[in-house]
Amino acid sequence: MATPSAKKFKTTGKRVDRRTKEKLIIEYSPLIKFIAQKIAVRLPSNIEFDDLVSSGVIGLMDAIDKYDPTRDNKFKTYAEFRIRGAILDELRAQDWVPRSVREKAKQLERAHSKLEQQLSRLPTEDELIDELKISKEEYFELLNQVKSVSILSLDEAGSFNSSDRKNLLNLLDSCKVPNPISELNLKGVKEIVTKAIESLPEKQRLVLSLYYYEDLNLKEIGEVLDVTESRVSQLHTQAIMWLRRKLKTHFEHDREIE
Repeated sequence: MATPSAKKFKTTGKRVDRRTKEKLIIEYSPLIKFIAQKIAVRLPSNIEFDDLVSSGVIGLMDAIDKYDPTRDNKFKTYAEFRIRGAILDELRAQDWVPRSVREKAKQLERAHSKLEQQLSRLPTEDELIDELKISKEEYFELLNQVKSVSILSLDEAGSFNSSDRKNLLNLLDSCKVPNPISELNLKGVKEIVTKAIESLPEKQRLVLSLYYYEDLNLKEIGEVLDVTESRVSQLHTQAIMWLRRKLKTHFEHDREIE
């Protein structure tokens, strides 16, 4: 997909003219659908896909209005960030994740944390099952139930406080425009995530790589790994929950030394 040139945007600081905005919305509509589909596969069936797309359009319009072509960042990268943000904002506003599911996610996270401290390594699925005192079938069902929580992880009350969320969101937003402070902060977060990914079991690492870097869907990843689509979803959920907790630990450590 071609990146719009600076000529498509009028004067910096002024709104893009209506005709240009309409052209950009048409040009980037496949990107909106692609991002919406990525999010939709981890949502319950009662969430309307068209609603996600509508929110994505709002995000794209916001990106068009706020994009500065004089700065060193591609419009497509900026648009992806705004589109995804708008869709997640709408999901947060709906507050569609039941309290019981949030509690189950916290229960799983606590068990994972406890075993990691005891074993000085990531726990296996069997070890988590024993700790939770549930059957393997119940454990996999638990993963299926909590998979949607990871989508809204920045808003999880048990993960980050309001200051943490603001800091991380500002960091993600500012990383598009390089400056010494944002680059230093971003480098620290990248190192944490990189080390966390390296510590994951091989299949979880592969799922993240194929899903986020190769843009394969869950079914395609299942074919590559020779597992079911449901199993790919479970591996993804486990990996994301682990990465989220590593970020949570990072921010808690920062508060302790302030």
